[in-house]
Amino acid sequence: MATKDRTLEIEGNKLTLLPTGPQRFDALIRLIDEAKTSLRLLYYIYTADKSGAAVRSALLRAMDRGVAVSLLIDAFGSSDTRETYFRELSNRGAKFCRFNPSYGRSYLLRNHQKLALADGETKNPTIIIGGFNIEDSYFGDFSDKAWRDIGLVLTGPAAARVVPYYDALIGWALNRRSRLKTLRAVVRRFSEHDGPLQWQYGGPMQLKSPWALSTIRDLSAANDLEMIAAYFAPMGGMLRRISDIARRGRARVITASKSDNRATIDAARSTYGRLLRRGVKVFEYQPVKLHSKLLVMDDVVHIGSSNFDLRSLYLNMEMMLRVRHPDFAIMMRSYFEHELGNCAEITPAVLKRSGWFQRLRWKIGWFLVTSLDYTVTRRLAWRVP
Repeated sequence: MATKDRTLEIEGNKLTLLPTGPQRFDALIRLIDEAKTSLRLLYYIYTADKSGAAVRSALLRAMDRGVAVSLLIDAFGSSDTRETYFRELSNRGAKFCRFNPSYGRSYLLRNHQKLALADGETKNPTIIIGGFNIEDSYFGDFSDKAWRDIGLVLTGPAAARVVPYYDALIGWALNRRSRLKTLRAVVRRFSEHDGPLQWQYGGPMQLKSPWALSTIRDLSAANDLEMIAAYFAPMGGMLRRISDIARRGRARVITASKSDNRATIDAARSTYGRLLRRGVKVFEYQPVKLHSKLLVMDDVVHIGSSNFDLRSLYLNMEMMLRVRHPDFAIMMRSYFEHELGNCAEITPAVLKRSGWFQRLRWKIGWFLVTSLDYTVTRRLAWRVP
């Protein structure tokens, strides 16, 4: 996509798509280097590699300018990065915390969100969201065999509305006596339901999360669906809604052919037969590992951190931006069409060539991803106070 085709203004907010790894890295470092008052960062994975060092150095430079810095990372996703790696930030006054560091029953609950927010208290704040983490493999290109991902820069008043959510979240994480019911209240309180730009969050709810409910409503009303789901393993109700869109109009889904977890690919493939029989077009992304998360439903777009599996829909802490605007939907549908050029279509004929052993492996993958992982973690979320 050309640069001019990646930017759109909606009600005083400038939205710019970041389709490549180098673009995402440059935008993140630029956001940190240009921050004037504050920086709030939240990432599932923060790795002590070249990219991690560059971000850390940029944060230290920002602190030299008097910028207040907060960094929240997930204890599970960033478990390989030692506490000492962030010590200089902490010693110089940055607010630093790992989300949910306890090895108790709540350890499997994960903060899967990704965001970098600059100058949230000013008239012109900027936020970067998407599916990418702080790690070299998210900032490369095809030649690097990096993850294929997507990011979005938003500059304008909508970015400021994330500030109270982030502050409540890091406050919860810093308090070792915090309770899950408080976290659920944060998710409900700050999820938005009106306007063309809505921040919607997910978490370990006892019922469906605000983002899951919004997704259900949008799928139920749509006649045209384009979805890119790196991890695709929804249950029957979601599969039925996708199939209903194909019956009413058109439904196309891109999933991964390469990933870091074979079981997630097998789980997705176990759904193909049902989708194809009901008219859904299914494609697998070929060149590199897929990590993108995108839904385009008529004039509505969901973009952010959430995968389309049970853990992301109902358990993980997730952050999605819901945009209702026909021009933005056209822009993101154009991105989807571009990604189709790197996909192989899965037809009934292709599916028939799969042997019994492959189909058995798919069913095992489905069990591991949807039943075992989901059931164990779901029970934890219900039982932890």
